[in-house]
This record gives sequence, structure tokens and C-alpha cells, in this order.
Amino acid sequence: MPLIGVISDTHGLLRPEALKLLRGVSHIIHAGDIGPVSVIERLQAIAPLTVVRGNNDTQDWARRLPLSAWLVESQQRIVVLHELAQLQALTDSMQPRPDVVITGHSHQPSIGRRDGVLFLNPGSAGPRRFRLPVTLATLRVERAGVQATIHELHIPPAR
Repeated sequence: MPLIGVISDTHGLLRPEALKLLRGVSHIIHAGDIGPVSVIERLQAIAPLTVVRGNNDTQDWARRLPLSAWLVESQQRIVVLHELAQLQALTDSMQPRPDVVITGHSHQPSIGRRDGVLFLNPGSAGPRRFRLPVTLATLRVERAGVQATIHELHIPPAR
């Protein structure tokens, strides 16, 4: 049963706590707003990586990244995009529909189901925004379905 790490909105900050949680996953998904290319390089050193471009990924190298990605793991169809608002245009013409939709952008971690589809936002693993928690997620994937878990990173207080 594959375990996939899901991270988003790092904005250039790849915390040691996030790296520790991602060790041992079979694949990593980054749902955009990456920061410098070094974030991708560090994640690729842990596991194969699927990454999409976020609205803040405007560097020359980032413009070559896709706005969305589709992958299949254990017969589960997963679509990744940065903003949920992009989903309708992306999936209208796609059949079969995805089993899992992964987004970032809002920095608000969430897991929900709608019409049999699992929607996951891992939240932000980068700089803390407002009073939102610093989080990432994991997906346990098997033919029978997908289970998502959000993990809050326990960040030591600033000195």
C-alpha cells in the first residue's frame, strides 16, 4: 500500500520537520507555490516527485512546470493543481473523473468528499500565515480507495 507525501505552499521554506515526515514515502506531490528550484531538488532526493506551478511560481524555471498533473496509483486517479478554481475547466472534458483532487493555494488544510471524490488540501508547509497551522499530508493508496491524513508540523517558537 503506497504512501504518498503531499506538500504545498512552501514558498522557499522546506522545514526539517517536513523533510522528516516525508522520509519513507514512495512518492511526493507538491501542489505549487514552491519557491526556489532548490526545494524541488531537496524533495527529489527523498522520492520521485510530481509538482505543479502555483500562482507565485513566476521564476523562469518555474514557468516550464505544468499547471496541473494527473497520476494513477493503485488504480486511483489523482489530479493535482494549485487552485481549486481551476478544477472545473480541467475535468469537464476528462473521463473518467478523478478519484482524488489535490490543491494548495489557500494554506488551509482540509480533507473532504464530494460526489465520491476525495478533495485534499495539505495546507502550507512553508512560512506560517496568520494563525493557520503549518501542515502537510499523506495519502495511503490502494485499489479499494484512498485515505488522507493531515500532519501538523510542530514548529519550535521563534527566539
